[in-house]
This record gives sequence, structure tokens and C-alpha cells, in this order.
Amino acid sequence: MSISICTFNVNSIRSRIDLISRWLREKRDVDILCLQEIKCEREQFPFEAFESLGYSCAVNGQKRLNGVAVCSKAPFSAIKTEFGNETLDREKRLIEVKTGETSILNCYIPRGGEAGGERYNYKIEFFDALRTYAKELLERDERVIVLGDFNVALEELDVYDPEVFEGAVGFLPSEKEKMRKLLESGLHDCFRELHPESRTFTWWDYRSAGIWRDEGMRIDYILANDIMCKECLRVEVDMWTRRRRSPTPSDHAPLIAEFRDLGGSVGKKR
Repeated sequence: MSISICTFNVNSIRSRIDLISRWLREKRDVDILCLQEIKCEREQFPFEAFESLGYSCAVNGQKRLNGVAVCSKAPFSAIKTEFGNETLDREKRLIEVKTGETSILNCYIPRGGEAGGERYNYKIEFFDALRTYAKELLERDERVIVLGDFNVALEELDVYDPEVFEGAVGFLPSEKEKMRKLLESGLHDCFRELHPESRTFTWWDYRSAGIWRDEGMRIDYILANDIMCKECLRVEVDMWTRRRRSPTPSDHAPLIAEFRDLGGSVGKKR
């Protein structure tokens, strides 16, 4: 039985829970939902809403900022929220779970800022530390998925107009180089593997109403090692939660991949 895995920057889970609950009940049956920018501590996370839909949730939360969570219909055999690295642990941006024989690392990379600034430097340091950790994870486990909001559009195909984004945060050459280095550690961009020529986006600026003109960026990724990339059957962006005015959407849309197998015996609650 195939397994669907979603990455979704929700831009505040408490603001988005009604929209997400409706989406999951009426539109999309997702097995594993990886959330970024939940903007709450664990105590404020809406566990009951997800439990009513058959999910168990692992949360690494932060008050008003950042925060990540994984909600799964497949059982966790391990959960990790601390990574023994000051850069990775400074803000709540990572959570790792294991289900079946697959390790899933859910990431929210810092947005950064202008080159040379404090937030830019933190983003670059975070990418370096994440690459080091990803290499360790890939050496340790046979099945690995690394996903989330990476706040980088890697290629010209990943923005609606490369000239508009020239010199912009998220499209800087130095940021793209760090993203490529992460991929070179042994990961594949599942969407681009299956859609090599597609100009498809996952984020649209609220301020410009770019969603209605499809003026966006692809900054959310599902990456996988060789074994899991071969298990990936399809990847798509689900626009239902984004192309609407009510309930208020996130500025991101969910990116969903279907994998043939996660290895081991993975039972799902139904």
C-alpha cells in the first residue's frame, strides 16, 4: 500500500486549523503531514483536531515563531527534536521521526536576509550544519526523506520571472549554492526528478495577490536518498488550500508525494 507524505508551511497552525481540518476531511487523505512555521509551543498545538482525524502528532514548537510538527497515521518508532548542534537547535526548525524503516527529517530553513546581514549569515550557517547532519543521517539509515520549507528557489524554472527575483532573498547565488551542496550530500529533488521541465510553485506573496496570476516561487521540497527516490510514484502541489479567500490561507500550498513503500510493516490508522 502506497504512503502519501506532505510538506506544508502553514504560517500559524492555530490560524489555519479549520482550513486544514476541512481539507483533510473533504479533499485529501494524507498519511503523513509535515508542518512548518506552526508558531506555537507544544502546549498550544491543536492535538485534538488531528487526533479526531486519526493522526498522532510529534511537535517541536516555539512561541510565536518557527516551530515544526509531524502528524502521522503511521506509528512513530522514534522522534527527535534536539540535534546536538547550536546552530540547528537555536530555533525550533527541525524535527525527525522514523516510521517503518524510513527516517523523515522535517525542516524549516531560515528565510535569511540581505547578504552579509545577521539573518543571512544564520541561514548560511544553518545550511552548512544541516548538510553535515544530513550526511550523518544518510550514512546511518538506508531510507531517508528530507523535506520542508527551504526558502530557496534553486533554478530559473522555480520562479515566475528570474529577472524580477535577481538579487532577491531566496534566489541569491550563495543560497542556491548551499541548496545544491545539500543535494550533493546524497539527496534528490523528487519533484524535479518527475517533472524536469515544469514551472510549478509552492509560495505566492500575500501582498501582491500573486496567487491569482501564479506569480510564485518553488521553495518547498521533498528530497530523498536513492532508495526512496526510486520509491516515489508522484509529486504534486495541491492548490485547494491556497486559492481561496476563506478560511484564510497560508502563503504556501501543500506539496504531496506518494511513495510505494516506507519499508518494514507500516500500519495506518483508518
